Amino acid sequence: MRSDSLNSLARLIGGKWRVLLVLLLLGGQVGAEETSNLSLNGFGTLGAVRTTSRDVEFVRDLSQPRGAVDRWDAKVDSILGLQANWRLNPELEAVVQAVSRYRYDKTYTPEISWAYLKYDPTPQLSLRAGRLGTEFFMMADSRQVGYSYLPVRPPGDFFWYLPFYSINGADASLTLPVGDNVVRGKVYYGISEGKIPYGQWQWKLDGSAMVGGYLDYQLGAWLVRASYANIRFNHNMPIVDLLTARSLPTPIIRQVDDYLAAANTRSHYYSLGAIYDSGPWQLQLMLNKITQGSEIFESSSAGYVLAGYRIGQVTPYVGFSWIRSEKRGPMNNPVLDPLLDVIKAESHANQNTTILGARWDFARNLALKAQWDGIRGEPASIFPFREEQDAWRGKMDVFSISMDFVF
Repeated sequence: MRSDSLNSLARLIGGKWRVLLVLLLLGGQVGAEETSNLSLNGFGTLGAVRTTSRDVEFVRDLSQPRGAVDRWDAKVDSILGLQANWRLNPELEAVVQAVSRYRYDKTYTPEISWAYLKYDPTPQLSLRAGRLGTEFFMMADSRQVGYSYLPVRPPGDFFWYLPFYSINGADASLTLPVGDNVVRGKVYYGISEGKIPYGQWQWKLDGSAMVGGYLDYQLGAWLVRASYANIRFNHNMPIVDLLTARSLPTPIIRQVDDYLAAANTRSHYYSLGAIYDSGPWQLQLMLNKITQGSEIFESSSAGYVLAGYRIGQVTPYVGFSWIRSEKRGPMNNPVLDPLLDVIKAESHANQNTTILGARWDFARNLALKAQWDGIRGEPASIFPFREEQDAWRGKMDVFSISMDFVF
């Protein structure tokens, strides 16, 4: 691993979190001595990734402005999180979680990902309010906790279109027995925060309203979920900044910005997932359909299947994921269409990924993982890669190693 990757990882652990780690240790001692109602925990991933291409940069998701090429890079997967749970009484709990990861502004500035009150008036009903994790797809709310996932990272083809990590709002969930099985439903509403990098600029998600829900059915070792969510964007992408930097005439800039407007448009997310976990076997099957309301984004369909088999402390796994997006039609403007095609192409994806790896749970709350991803797509498939070059042909191999932990 290159020294610059090690240095960035050291800065992640030491520079941003040294004080928080000391407070965590002191808080744990105080909590153990004074009250059993306060628990302090953490999670993290020390990861490194490299690819076989310099023609694009591989990123974990849309929130990352730069990615990995054909040399080891620690910024893509490395993360550190701390969480405090305070049980005020049997029905009321306060939860705060802070996370440091490589983010839109190329820093590891810690951010509050969760901060909510949870009220359980009955064993079946749970209510939360505050800053909550997003649950657009199955397992989406735990994307940052690498230890909770079998592979190194959630399959990108399926999760790339989810740059939303938290909302300020509320949710309600209800759990009911159905014979020997269990049904659970949840509805939520909130306002998004955050930014997504777009070239040297950022697209603001602040003020974007999200609403959704899901229905779970627990049948023995199987958990099946159907979910739906939508988001109404509050801001346009920084198309004006992009075109102004290219010195285009103001009337053209206005026409393009109006045609590609994201503000006040709504995107819809549909998904169906199933998880099986029994004995040595772990199986996952996920499908989604995303319908985009703005002309700047392509609607898409995606899915993945993942299977792992435990052999002692080691779980080899194999998977396959895919994504297909639908090209937008032209504006039928011979002057603007070439420019629009270039901008709209940024959200095009048409590729498959073969996943092969192994997880070694070598100690309590510690897991080592090694993984190969074989990405095979068409040359026009550039979403969500960064810094794509003309030489890109849609194919590369990605090699990853990581150590996940919880404490």
